[in-house]
Amino acid sequence: MSAKPKLYYFNGRGKMESIRWLLAAAGVEFEEEFLESRDQYEKLLQGGSLLFQQVPMVEIDGMRMVQTRAILSYIAAKYNLYGKDLKERALIDMYVGGTDDLMGFIMMFPFLSAEDKEKQHALIVERATSRYFPVYEKVLKDHGQDFLVGNNFSWADVHLLEAILMVEEKKSDVLSGFPQLQAFKARISSIPAIKKFLEPGSQRKPVPDDKYVETVRRVLRMYYDLKAN
Repeated sequence: MSAKPKLYYFNGRGKMESIRWLLAAAGVEFEEEFLESRDQYEKLLQGGSLLFQQVPMVEIDGMRMVQTRAILSYIAAKYNLYGKDLKERALIDMYVGGTDDLMGFIMMFPFLSAEDKEKQHALIVERATSRYFPVYEKVLKDHGQDFLVGNNFSWADVHLLEAILMVEEKKSDVLSGFPQLQAFKARISSIPAIKKFLEPGSQRKPVPDDKYVETVRRVLRMYYDLKAN
C-alpha cells in the first residue's frame, strides 16, 4: 500500500468529500483512484476490498477502511482533531452528526428530477436556517470561543465549514442572519491548511455536474431518481 492515504471514489464530492476535507485540514497529502467504469468497481468487490460492497474506501496505515464515519473518526483521532477527552469527543460527534444530516439533503440534490430539485432547494435552505445553523450560532455565542469544542480546532469545525459552503452554493446570503457563523467562516477559512484546500487547483471537488451523476449511475447501476424526503 502507498505511504500516503489512497482514496477510492468517483471524481466528485459525494461521501468522500468530507474525508478529503479532513485530511486536508490535518495537512495530510493523499492520492486518489477515481471509479469510472463498472469493471473497476467489480474488481474491488471481487478482491474483497469493499467490506459492505460500498465506497468510499480508503487505504491508510495498512488498512482498507470503509464506512465514512469510521474513516473520519480514525483520521480525526490520528491527527488530534477529536478533542482532548471523552466529553469533548461526544460534543464533536454530536455537532458532526448535525452537519452530516444537513449535508445529506444537499448530497442527494444532483440525482433528483427538476421538479424535486426545486422542492429540495427550498428544504435545504429551510432546514439550514431554522434547524441547524441556529444551533451552531448559539454554541459560538454562548461560549465566546473561536472553535466549537474546547477552544481547539477540531473535526467539528471542519465539517461545519464544509456544510456552510455547501449551503451557500444554494443560497449565497444564507448566513445573513448569523453573525457568529459569518465570523466563524472567516476564521476557519483563514487557517493555512484550509485556505490551501480552498484555493483553485486543490483536490477539493466542484459542485456535482451531469457527468458526475451519469458516472455514479453507470458504475453503481442506479437507474432511478432519488426522491426527496
